[in-house]
Amino acid sequence: MATALEKWVEEQARLCKPDRIHWCDGSEEEARRLIKIGVKEEKVNGQAIFHKLNHKSWPNGYYHRSHPTDVARTEHLTFVCHPDKDAVGPNNNWMHPDEAKEKMRKLSNGCMKGRTMYVLPYTMGHPDSPYAKSCIQITDISYVAVSMRIMTRMSRKSIEKIGGSEDFVKGLHSIGDLDPNKRFIMHFPDEHLVWSIGSGYGGNALLGKKCFSLRIASWLGYREGWLAEHMVILGIEDPKGKVTHITAAMPSACGKTNLAMLESALPGYKVWTLGDDIAWLNVGSDGRLWAINPETGLFGVAPGTSMKTNPNMLRTLKADKFYPTLFTNTALDADNNEPWWEGLDEEAPKNLMDWQGKPWQSGQDSKAAHPNARFTASIYNSPTLSKEFDNPKGVPISAIILGGRRTQLIPLVTEAFNWQNGVFLGARTGSETTAAAIHKEGVLRRDPMAMLPFCGYNMGDYFRHWLNIGKRLTNPPRIYSVNWFRADENGRFIWPGFGENIRVLKWILERVNNKVEARKTSIGLIPRLKDLDLSGLNIPARQLDKLFEVNPEEWQEELRDIEKFLSQFSGRLPKEILQEYQALKEQLNNNGSLEDIEDSLRFTDRGGA
Repeated sequence: MATALEKWVEEQARLCKPDRIHWCDGSEEEARRLIKIGVKEEKVNGQAIFHKLNHKSWPNGYYHRSHPTDVARTEHLTFVCHPDKDAVGPNNNWMHPDEAKEKMRKLSNGCMKGRTMYVLPYTMGHPDSPYAKSCIQITDISYVAVSMRIMTRMSRKSIEKIGGSEDFVKGLHSIGDLDPNKRFIMHFPDEHLVWSIGSGYGGNALLGKKCFSLRIASWLGYREGWLAEHMVILGIEDPKGKVTHITAAMPSACGKTNLAMLESALPGYKVWTLGDDIAWLNVGSDGRLWAINPETGLFGVAPGTSMKTNPNMLRTLKADKFYPTLFTNTALDADNNEPWWEGLDEEAPKNLMDWQGKPWQSGQDSKAAHPNARFTASIYNSPTLSKEFDNPKGVPISAIILGGRRTQLIPLVTEAFNWQNGVFLGARTGSETTAAAIHKEGVLRRDPMAMLPFCGYNMGDYFRHWLNIGKRLTNPPRIYSVNWFRADENGRFIWPGFGENIRVLKWILERVNNKVEARKTSIGLIPRLKDLDLSGLNIPARQLDKLFEVNPEEWQEELRDIEKFLSQFSGRLPKEILQEYQALKEQLNNNGSLEDIEDSLRFTDRGGA
């Protein structure tokens, strides 16, 4: 008798009508075979799925070029389909499940004719972890099958774990005919289902990534009492060998992957990588917050990645292990058969093909690599991989960092007064866009906890969920804001960033371990300069003061913008968030005197330093 899983796959096959069905087993032998198929047999729009790169300089590297209209996540075509529109919230596009399914059935009818249907059984999280989820994705392109093998724990053991149960996450994906007008990514939270058609790009096609591990998982976490977050997980080892684990949430172009694989500029300090994108956070029996990375891969932006900005990532990409490394929409050095992107080297190779396969010369207005060109690499290739990565329990979290790109206003590092104040700090977090994001620089976009595009339900309820998690923690992590991007009057960044960010992490460790005090300001706690390790840096005193300046007059526009953003969620916004907003407003308007801050702290019962 067929299991619920087998029946579901058969049902999708009747709809999509593939020529053949292949159930993947996740083995190394199969991965080699799929890559070979992608190099020699499988084609889309007349071009092979994979191109083998120079394995002497880029071991096990393969190149993939996507359709020119299919180069990024399509947020405007991404929907959360729940019967209750208010439950989805203004932070998501909404469509009723019945309407969405009717639309997708029409688009998916016969969409796999002439192709192979790959059935991908995988687990998000270590199979032995109590927090792991069993999943199945269907796709019709080897690029997705190989990518999912890198990014997840793909194995027949996932099928065995599902057994006869109906409790598994379902993902149906087809590239269709890659028509942008027929491209949709639909999420059905109550059915634990993602249905995607018309795109082969990572976030739209690798359904275990943002679609499940954040949008669907955030809803599951809301219902089950845990958090699915857009966060890196890392361990910081001090000179005595003690490792402290933290998470960090940052929007794109804010240094998240660089932080996860940071090469310390301070002797004796090391950073150990556990994840560069997703964290699932659970309240442990000890009252602490514990984190697992449900993924096993790194899916990063290539442009700007170099030996200067992220040497450990370059070492990962060039690791001589079997796990294949995929490069998507970078440029291609035709003479040496190597990937290339802006920021990799100071000079571009002479015979360069751009991301669309056209000859490219230095000095052209267009970029050689697409600004969102990507690499997909196994986290097991990382030289900084934490020995705790495969621990089914995860790791205990001592601090949560919330970051953004702000050239003015926001200090280098600020500690929230307590958990409630930290949730408000996350709720008001904003980041200035880069040219690659919306082709206009410096536009402020609010992005609470870097989750605005990924929270699968109403963000007002999301803030309430964070507050409720805090009530269950007897030993909660401290919450911090960081901003590496504050600029001087000439527009130059004051803080050197990259490996020097370890200095900020060191201060956070010392705060967590109660080794140093902090200065109170109207917006939170900031370092006393004597406690911030600045040895070897040459930052003028005036610039250091600017890094931590809190100017009440400059904050007035920020207050208005925060209020405007939060008003979207009126009716579902927790009163605690409104209290924190009012307290911040009063403190700033009273010029942030310590007496006013102390009164406000007592009034809102937020605790001290």
